[in-house]
Amino acid sequence: MLGYLRTFLPWIAFAVISTPHDSRYGALVGAVLAVALLAADRRGGKPWDALIIEGTSVVFFGALAIAAFTTAKAPLGAYGSAVSDEWLALVAWGSLAVRHPFTLGIARTMTPPEVHDHPVFYRVNAVITAVWAAAFTVTGVVLALLAQAAPHATTAIIAVKVAGFVLPALFTARYPATVAARHRAAAR
Repeated sequence: MLGYLRTFLPWIAFAVISTPHDSRYGALVGAVLAVALLAADRRGGKPWDALIIEGTSVVFFGALAIAAFTTAKAPLGAYGSAVSDEWLALVAWGSLAVRHPFTLGIARTMTPPEVHDHPVFYRVNAVITAVWAAAFTVTGVVLALLAQAAPHATTAIIAVKVAGFVLPALFTARYPATVAARHRAAAR
């Protein structure tokens, strides 16, 4: 789960630093962290397919930082958090659409090569990516609704942001072990 925390660090920093009225520094910190993490991972030998979120984070935060410092303090206004989650949803759903779930490359760095071509390995990663995609989608929608209806409901906004990350992270940590246990039991 800590690997996912590191992957989403630019997004977490953006959520913590940005306000509905000023996303400049959140976008800038997100961009710097995204570039630094991507560069460190590439220097460490991680393959590009394990860095889908990192690569798209550089694009998102780079564009947002440029917009934030050249157009307005908060180019996305009160919807910055919602838009960032929907971007992640788009990346996750898109990776499923092209049959390369974003978790697949990450999982390959943490598992023995002999399982990489097994259909169950792909299926587990497709399910995990779908859970993340659904979580990003729902989180983004709820944050947009909160921005519209209750923009000062800080506790609710924080709770939604935390749940939108923690719940799929917990699922990611537990689901592969559950599938593996089922397969061991079926093999007996």
